[in-house]
Amino acid sequence: MTKIACIIPARLQSTRFPRKILAPLQGKPLLEWVWNAAKKIDLFHSVTIAVDSEETIEIVKQFGGDYLMTSPHCPNGTLRLCSLLELYPLEGDIFVCWQGDEPFLEQPMIEDLLQTAGVDGSDIWTLKKKITPLEASSPHHVKVVTDHEGYALYFSRSQIPFHRDVLPSEYDQHIGIYAYTRKALEQIRHLPMSALAEKEQLEMLNFMYHGLKIKVHETNHESFGIDIPEHLEMAHQKLAALKNS
Repeated sequence: MTKIACIIPARLQSTRFPRKILAPLQGKPLLEWVWNAAKKIDLFHSVTIAVDSEETIEIVKQFGGDYLMTSPHCPNGTLRLCSLLELYPLEGDIFVCWQGDEPFLEQPMIEDLLQTAGVDGSDIWTLKKKITPLEASSPHHVKVVTDHEGYALYFSRSQIPFHRDVLPSEYDQHIGIYAYTRKALEQIRHLPMSALAEKEQLEMLNFMYHGLKIKVHETNHESFGIDIPEHLEMAHQKLAALKNS
């Protein structure tokens, strides 16, 4: 059977919201919510938090999480995952990178992500969902276009595709959760940065530039990441609404 390992990159000093993984959300650190959500997924044979500080280790120990230390200098979650494979004898055929600021992901979305993992010849799997033109106007919502088989053609912070004659009713937003083959991660570790990826600041463009095949499955399920302090307050409200529903 294909072994699927979930890795949760947990960078302490994130750029837009430093120390957010330890920020309290209804009495528990955000990272604990993410750990608990990942542990509920029965598709994973293991869940590991990739930490970069002793302070994070102490918090993870308190809620009983499994962790491995990585360098604080890893620039993103994918390269932190690559570093883990280089440093430790991790078991797994497919590796899911579940960001440490995504406490609301659930099994149906992971099932959408992994529906063809390991069987369709792709190197990487990710997700997209429909959004409105107003949502698509924000550069914080990354858009994606795919070919007829669902393979990524391009990712952009701009609105793509451009509609010359008819106003669009929707766009495809890229949802930032990924699954990688072990071979893909071994390649990614050594890839130089392409000009396209540097301009858009989108790592997926770098993988495509160097020939990796990215399958983009559609999902109807919602994702909500904590990128800035205001999002944490929205997460409090979301949890309160779920509790009262």
